[in-house]
Amino acid sequence: MVDIFTDGACRGNPGPGGWAALLKRGGEEQRLQGAEPLTTNNRMELMAAIEALAALEGPCRARLTTDSEYVRQGITRWMSRWKANGWLTAARQPVKNRDLWERLDELAGRHHIEWLWVKGHSGHIENEAVDTAANAAIDAMLNDAAAAGGGCA
Repeated sequence: MVDIFTDGACRGNPGPGGWAALLKRGGEEQRLQGAEPLTTNNRMELMAAIEALAALEGPCRARLTTDSEYVRQGITRWMSRWKANGWLTAARQPVKNRDLWERLDELAGRHHIEWLWVKGHSGHIENEAVDTAANAAIDAMLNDAAAAGGGCA
């Protein structure tokens, strides 16, 4: 069993965003994080889950804990209807972030996953850790961008 904790962050929506994941198995931990210069919070929440599942080797049993009801409800309740409706919502509008939902669906199909939700910023140790890491990924990206363009005119 692999325990996975994920979070996404965005400064502005859209704006610079980051994602992070913590995978725990057999006493070992693996930490993942990344950032994008212009994105949305929902895309970063999805990227955290995608990258965590992509890091798994072979079919696994996993518990994935997220503070995003968008991710948990999307994968467990809404996706089957979206697919049956040709990737349209109940309001007959195109599903936002379809590219990421399709990637998540493909990766999730390789594993047996229990999708759990935790309230964000509630003191949950692993959720706080991935929140901090997602924001650190944004900071690192912004610092790298500033350093790269940091000359005088």
